[in-house]
Amino acid sequence: MSFKGKIVLVTGASSGIGAATAAAFSSKGARVALIGRNEAKLSVAAKKCDKSLVIRADVSKDEDCKKLIDQVIDEFGQLDVLVNNAGISTWGSLLTGDVMKAYDDVMNVNIRAAIYLTKLAAPHLIKTQGNVVNISSVAGHVPSVPPVMTYCISKAALNHFGQCAAVEMAPHGVRVNTVSPGPVETDILKNSGVPGSWDDFKKITILDRVSDPEEIADVILFLASDKARGITGSNYITDNGTLIKRY
Repeated sequence: MSFKGKIVLVTGASSGIGAATAAAFSSKGARVALIGRNEAKLSVAAKKCDKSLVIRADVSKDEDCKKLIDQVIDEFGQLDVLVNNAGISTWGSLLTGDVMKAYDDVMNVNIRAAIYLTKLAAPHLIKTQGNVVNISSVAGHVPSVPPVMTYCISKAALNHFGQCAAVEMAPHGVRVNTVSPGPVETDILKNSGVPGSWDDFKKITILDRVSDPEEIADVILFLASDKARGITGSNYITDNGTLIKRY
């Protein structure tokens, strides 16, 4: 597949799935805007992309969201694909930690920012008949350990948002899809506070493996491509069989 002449915006692009996705789109000819908070890591990720645009921004802030969309349009003149990948996990449940602070922090990044960026990008995506890919998690389908409750809630909300957005945008020729990975070797999982090693994460899958970010990027590129022109409102679960493991 080719994305030559396409402009792709990836949030949370400083590492993990976001960085891998940016590099994959670039390798297929796209011009990529990499968005993140860690400028040093963004610079490293950008080295794997050709003629990319690096924007340091905090997507939990409305003013940053508006500025980054404006910068992308000013630089490239169009937007074809929006990948809402930015996400955080903050410790807090009903019985441990500050659950309301965790809720506000997590929801602002994981769902509110995705909604607002999609709203801001919508007029530009309509012009190019582009599409949106939201990065969720299997945690949006089933609960994880209690202290990451707010992360699970945010991803469940993101799943439903993807379908709602697909319904609204379809008459305008814009597709919206979601990818729900299981365990992936990323900073967010490593730093989530969820106990266990990578070997432990393997054991919760039926394929006895943890995904690498590049294979999630492959699914994202497929959904963003013309090969998926008939797919919208879908949620692709890429979890090595985590959700169907029963023993």
